[in-house]
Amino acid sequence: MIATVLVNPTSGPAAFWRGGESLKQFDALFRAAGVAAELLLIAGAAIPEAARKAAASATDVVVAGGGDGTISTVAAALAGGPKPLGVLPLGTWNNFARDLGIPLASDEAIRTIAAGHVRTVDVGEVNGHLFINNASIGVYPRMVARREGLRLRLGGRKWLAPLAAFAAAFRRFPLMRVRVEVDGRTVRSTTPLLFVGNNRYEISLLSAGRRPRLDGGCVCMYLVKATGRFNLARLALRALFGRLDQAKDFEAGCAAELWVETRRRRLKVAKDGDVVSLRPPLHFRSRPGALRVLAP
Repeated sequence: MIATVLVNPTSGPAAFWRGGESLKQFDALFRAAGVAAELLLIAGAAIPEAARKAAASATDVVVAGGGDGTISTVAAALAGGPKPLGVLPLGTWNNFARDLGIPLASDEAIRTIAAGHVRTVDVGEVNGHLFINNASIGVYPRMVARREGLRLRLGGRKWLAPLAAFAAAFRRFPLMRVRVEVDGRTVRSTTPLLFVGNNRYEISLLSAGRRPRLDGGCVCMYLVKATGRFNLARLALRALFGRLDQAKDFEAGCAAELWVETRRRRLKVAKDGDVVSLRPPLHFRSRPGALRVLAP
């Protein structure tokens, strides 16, 4: 197996070399697994073009080494094509890898890639922009944009950025009036957050955040019912401790596609942790089986 490995050194809570790993160590792990790997350090705006070149090359596999944002960017270059995606989880949360059962330890993840077992999974899309986990509008995109700016300013204390971004978002607390067309029904609501998942997320009194499958051929919306700062803060705490109740906390629905309309001319959309500005209406759809992934 020949693999092109795109490694984002800025992924995760700290740069990967400060975590005791280096490109030489990755190279040794791939060689030990029987994979001839070309390893490239690629970050930020350079990732999409590098991923497109790798997708068009003669390599057997394109491996994304980084967090969910990096993996999503590489997946966008591979979706709809025959070349599989390898996942080397180096991020903070690694939600895509967790939902696929891919080991988080680098040596085990590389052995999973070398095993060559291909699974076909869905991707989500909003106005032509691909996502592998979820996309959202409302308070969360503001938090993401604020967090990235704070990370640059805080330097070595960038772990404080999510907390500071959360506090800043609560001070402004934007509400949106939206109309959602989903599964043959119309939902009108004033909400701080609309979350759309690539397939269904488990949201119950004892579980939040996992997806039982990634090949259900649907996108699922979760419209937050809390409209005040106190209620949203309480909802966030309940989510932290896994005490969400879908019936009480969300208006939910799944379908092959859904439409979101609002009076706003532009909306910031957070997709897999990155923020893009899109013009409504927003058209979310599932692309069933569009991505081939090396996974257990």
